[in-house]
Amino acid sequence: MEIKFKTKKLQKQYESYREATKAYGDKVAKKYIQRIGILKSAKSFDDLYQIPSLKFHPLTGNRKGEFAISLTGFYRLIITNDGDQFDIAKIEEVSKHYDD
Repeated sequence: MEIKFKTKKLQKQYESYREATKAYGDKVAKKYIQRIGILKSAKSFDDLYQIPSLKFHPLTGNRKGEFAISLTGFYRLIITNDGDQFDIAKIEEVSKHYDD
């Protein structure tokens, strides 16, 4: 799957473990980089449903059209489809799902 990033900052955090750690801490940084590696190896969004640890799912409400991938207990990676065949993932953000 092809990967695009919404911002240069998100791309830099993927390319530099140090930048990711600065932004999210060690545990989330490792998962962020690892999950994008998994995205790159997938052929389409359909493949992501087959990996239970990702907890890949579509979002609803005002986030309809976006999908979430679990990073840690509280953090998730938000992606959107940027291709005709669900073969291009656009990294939108890393978000803290709960306020705790």
